[in-house]
Amino acid sequence: MSEDFQKHIFESFSRERSTTVSGIQGTGLGMAITKNIVDMMGGTITVKSEEGKGTEFTIVFDCKLSDHVVKYEPIPELQGARALVADDDTNTCMSVSKMLKQIGIRADWTVSRKEAIVRAKEAYDEGDDFKAYIIDWLMSDMNGIETVRRIRKVIGDSTPIIILTAYDWSDIEVEAREAGVTAFVAKPLFMSELREVLTRPVRTVVSGNRLEENMDFTGKRILLVEDNELNQEIAAEILKAAGFIVDVAEDGIVAVDKMAEAASDFYDLILMDIQMPKMNGFMATREIRTLSDNRKANIPIIAMTANAFEEDKKSAYESGMNGFISKPINIQELLRTLAKILK
Repeated sequence: MSEDFQKHIFESFSRERSTTVSGIQGTGLGMAITKNIVDMMGGTITVKSEEGKGTEFTIVFDCKLSDHVVKYEPIPELQGARALVADDDTNTCMSVSKMLKQIGIRADWTVSRKEAIVRAKEAYDEGDDFKAYIIDWLMSDMNGIETVRRIRKVIGDSTPIIILTAYDWSDIEVEAREAGVTAFVAKPLFMSELREVLTRPVRTVVSGNRLEENMDFTGKRILLVEDNELNQEIAAEILKAAGFIVDVAEDGIVAVDKMAEAASDFYDLILMDIQMPKMNGFMATREIRTLSDNRKANIPIIAMTANAFEEDKKSAYESGMNGFISKPINIQELLRTLAKILK
């Protein structure tokens, strides 16, 4: 990138002229959103770039150490069951396998999709089937959809096949599910997410911009509590596109006041940012839970935050929240969570 553009890279809607001319599509919001998230987490982000050579971003965070160890109990229905992990990164295979073993699952792993197919057939023929498959989406030796299709031909439709990916899967989700993918999980994988996807695999199908009947939010009213204007605009547009009527509160105090003044059944759900200057999301949730109107006091509240560690999720649930969504927002995961809560 040019030296002049580097001065503006974190501004909204700014794009390098050479990039635009090259035909690569984009809005110029990515780096502005990144900067906002880094700022909210108390970190710094800097850029060093030279035209024709490359670009280096450096992000620095102060991370506190957890003062307690979270111990996960085994999943009874999967005790002693086998699972196969396929990823061309050895460290990922070993990490996921270790988590599986911690919850009582026998884990095998391979760095080859072709070998994954062979192992699936071998396990099936021997009567010691894998009860779950966790497969990286981008591996060098075979297309992910083709891998799933071939495994499905061997094992049938009942066993969950979970795709592990660091990329946005919305563009290929319909084709992938038709091929037999049960669920998608984002990297890095956390134990809580692994447990959830193994016990309640996601089967929602999205076709273009059209959602299944159980994900129709038309007329539902949601209170979006977010102090960052850019994040407000992005989240509001996503929600409106899904059919929600969106009201915005710029901090926790305003959110509590809106809920106190609203009719009993005015709002269906609250999306609550955690880190806000006047009253944070935890405090606002506790205040809403004390309202005298029982229906308002028990309205579903979903945390929305860039801090996605286990202790943050625990704090959200302890404050009275019903769900947890990580930033940056994954649209399909957001809609699935809202559908689940509203159901």
